[in-house]
Amino acid sequence: MKISNKETKDILLIISSFLFGGLIMYILLNIYGVDKQISTTSLSKTVNKVYASTVTIESYSGGAIEATGSGFFYKKDNKNAYILTNEHILTDDKIVITTTDNKNAEATILGKDKYLDLAVLRVDKKYAKKIVNLSKNKKTQLGDSIFTITSPLGIDYKGSVTRGIISGKDRIVQTTVEEKNTSNWLMRVIQIDAAINKGSSGGALFDEQGNVIGVVTLKLIDTDIEGMGFAIPIEYAINHFKELETGKKIAWPELGISMTNVTNSSTLLSNNIKIPTDLSQGVAILSVKKNSSADKAGLKKGDIITKIDDKNIDNISYLKYVLFQHKVGDKITIKYYRNGTKRQTSAILNSSE
Repeated sequence: MKISNKETKDILLIISSFLFGGLIMYILLNIYGVDKQISTTSLSKTVNKVYASTVTIESYSGGAIEATGSGFFYKKDNKNAYILTNEHILTDDKIVITTTDNKNAEATILGKDKYLDLAVLRVDKKYAKKIVNLSKNKKTQLGDSIFTITSPLGIDYKGSVTRGIISGKDRIVQTTVEEKNTSNWLMRVIQIDAAINKGSSGGALFDEQGNVIGVVTLKLIDTDIEGMGFAIPIEYAINHFKELETGKKIAWPELGISMTNVTNSSTLLSNNIKIPTDLSQGVAILSVKKNSSADKAGLKKGDIITKIDDKNIDNISYLKYVLFQHKVGDKITIKYYRNGTKRQTSAILNSSE
């Protein structure tokens, strides 16, 4: 059968179109990394690598379980293994950990801090089959794949794996540290969309290589909210392991004042403190501790702090958050009102101990 010139041209056109299309697809895959996404669809190998490093935590009070959570082995020595978890799930009565191979051990609390919401536990090294690798999350990006291994709803669902992406970095969320107050502390966290439930607190947040980049700590629960989880950046723990592992109280900086929000009209009235009519954010000083940072800086009762180092101080939560980004001995600049007049001073931060 003889092929005409026209048919030959048509065949060549089809072949060249196919080859050209393949070339374009190859270029796009390499530029946008689609091939890499396809190659990492399954995380099973990475999960298997770190699975045995995770534990379930049960906190007892009066012989009964009061709270459950998660944790992970991050270190061991010749005698002991060390577990990182959340402070808020622990009691001072009794702590029991369960490994992924169903071994139980009573753990000792070495140190904890309510502002970090982190704690370090210790057990015999024989329980730690795997140790995680800790990696600061500075290089992570929005959309990066992550996964968690936690115990949602307690031990019956221990070792549950959930997967997602980093939905937000450097999120500031309000939470409660002291029971008598609500939303009295701010935390800088990583936002994720992996499923987080009661019992997941304290679990490890892994990147797709199996490095721990955070500690799962809380979930926003609301009828209008779905799929918003949060984790404490792992560098917060790394920066304070010395204190947490030795049980030394973390020396957070303080000004040495008692205070109230400028919106707390009843407290302001009872303390005879007047707020400028155009001021809706800030912190009013109720009293100043003698020889404190505030006292040495010349601050007095009735002064209204509005900025620290050019960061707006909306309320008490913001003031604590800004202070705790500093170390004891740091010098800060404070902008405030006194009798309706703007002023500025500097202070050397003392320890909260």
